[in-house]
Amino acid sequence: MLPFMAYGVVLLGLNLLFGYSGLVSFGHALFIGVGAYAGAFLTGRFGVRHLEAIVLVAGGLGALVAMPVGALCVRYVKIYFGMLTLAFGMVFYTFLLKFYRLTGGDEGMPVLRPFLLGQDLGAMPKTDYLAGPYYYYSLAVLVVAVLGMWRIVHSPFGLCLRTIRDNPVKAETLGVSVTRYRWFAFVISAAYAAAGGALLGPPTGNVDPTLAYWTHSGNIVFMTLLGGFGSFFGPLLGAFVFIYLQDFVMSLVPYWRLVFGAILAAIVIFAPGGLMGLFARGRPVEVARG
Repeated sequence: MLPFMAYGVVLLGLNLLFGYSGLVSFGHALFIGVGAYAGAFLTGRFGVRHLEAIVLVAGGLGALVAMPVGALCVRYVKIYFGMLTLAFGMVFYTFLLKFYRLTGGDEGMPVLRPFLLGQDLGAMPKTDYLAGPYYYYSLAVLVVAVLGMWRIVHSPFGLCLRTIRDNPVKAETLGVSVTRYRWFAFVISAAYAAAGGALLGPPTGNVDPTLAYWTHSGNIVFMTLLGGFGSFFGPLLGAFVFIYLQDFVMSLVPYWRLVFGAILAAIVIFAPGGLMGLFARGRPVEVARG
């Protein structure tokens, strides 16, 4: 469940961009990597061990990186936007891989066990730490992230994003600055992704460049599609099912990627609105339009 909580935070942000703004990012692993490596640098190089500070700094750093990236990317839509985000993601991946002295290269960087609410739990066995305090801490972060995103998407800002998604020309005519709103959505989305990325490091005790690789971006887009990007809670359901299915199939067969891919393809084919669409059958489902 720990990966689910981290990816839940990431997907809440991604869906603000995907489901509510109509922009599909294939490079969001960049911001997950920013958050994860922020945790590694803070705990290992700067001696900052408080997870509250790590999550906040990671989110702020993700937003900071997203500002110039988003300023360029949101000027484009559809496949051009996706390809640009993918390109920036691969640039960051290459940076992590090649700057060995700074980032540890393909070996990555260690993440020291963070303090929780000011408590140093270093003497606690790792399994107890992850199954107890860290579990509930991650759950609390996810709940706060859900409440924050719920407030955002149900605010006038969220209404403007949906208007832009459905009809950007009409939104521009009504005086809504399409580019500016998309940029804000991109920056918020990146902050969520980086905050979620900061939660991925402590359970494994290490972060590496694969966190920023394009396949990781593909996985989180797929989680969103699987759960249903037209629903607020759809991406969370998608993350849960994706992680559970992956672990389950891996434990059964050696060729787990083949079986896993077939299962996921069948789900997408027979539930085009995502899993949340199955629950919403019989009543209108809000589906984002690109």
